[in-house]
Amino acid sequence: MASKKIGKATIKFTNPPVIAGTGTIVGPMEGRGPLADDFDVALPDMTCGEKTAERSERKLLEQAAQIALERSSVDKSMVDYYIAGDLLNQIISASFSARQLAIPFLGVYGACSTCAMGTALGGMILDGGFANYVLVACSSHYQAAERQFRYPIELNIKHKTTSQYTVTGAGALVLASSGEGPRVTWATTGKVIDLGVKDQCNLGAAMAPAAADTFLRHVADTGHAPDTYDLILTGDLGSLGSELFKALVKDAGCNLQGNYNDCGLMIFDTKTQRVGAGGSGCACSAVVTFGHVLKQMERGKLKKVLLIATGALLSPLSFQQGESIPGVGHAIVIER
Repeated sequence: MASKKIGKATIKFTNPPVIAGTGTIVGPMEGRGPLADDFDVALPDMTCGEKTAERSERKLLEQAAQIALERSSVDKSMVDYYIAGDLLNQIISASFSARQLAIPFLGVYGACSTCAMGTALGGMILDGGFANYVLVACSSHYQAAERQFRYPIELNIKHKTTSQYTVTGAGALVLASSGEGPRVTWATTGKVIDLGVKDQCNLGAAMAPAAADTFLRHVADTGHAPDTYDLILTGDLGSLGSELFKALVKDAGCNLQGNYNDCGLMIFDTKTQRVGAGGSGCACSAVVTFGHVLKQMERGKLKKVLLIATGALLSPLSFQQGESIPGVGHAIVIER
């Protein structure tokens, strides 16, 4: 077994990559949420000055990447790899942003788990000695995601109570092989879990089993008890998925206490904002983690955080053909 591989699916970084800088940009709904002050930019509208939602999302991603580069004082010519993904067909937001950035590009798709997956892959590249700097980013857009996965918003379809609101935004970070700042110390790769959920308006239920599986695998591989962490975060399970996650973990003999939360529940005020069961989308865990969580670390309120970003691996085609919705969860540990 490789020396850096711990247990079945976890990597302990020998030289943990440093988070040198981050960039977060969100839409107007997120800018009115409880975490608004911890994002770099909150847009006044969802267009970002573009004619389509897809072009708007691409611009969000490019701007978040530029902010992260500026915050890290790293010129893009110094970056060895750009790892990015999004929800749109053939990850066009990431690919077209790579065209603008002109950095060697690795496009990845993990649905809403892309944030943690990209960070874990970037960490592996750095810890393996293959790079000095890696830029990681992901994005989503409410209007673009609704049009692709559900219904065009112009139809004014009534959402189910289990539906989640796709976060409009983008998050980016620069990982460095050395320096000062929070470090990514562990990563656990998730398995695809599918318990037969077919409701595209209840993605929390589809993703929760994968989140629980990754969490339990991480605990088994590392030997870390849940109270090892100041905060345990799931990516975007929403209200229903979070309860299911806690129940599945409890059934396995592991009780979560007051240090658990979900990015989809944190980014919006679900009592006053019409967001259904909470937030979702690639940007959800990215902006909450790269924005709010890392700022809480800077303030000294958090020292060790476990993020399990979750993704529903459906496509419009698979849904239309009656397939169930596979889920996956990837975990990273950030320490200061």
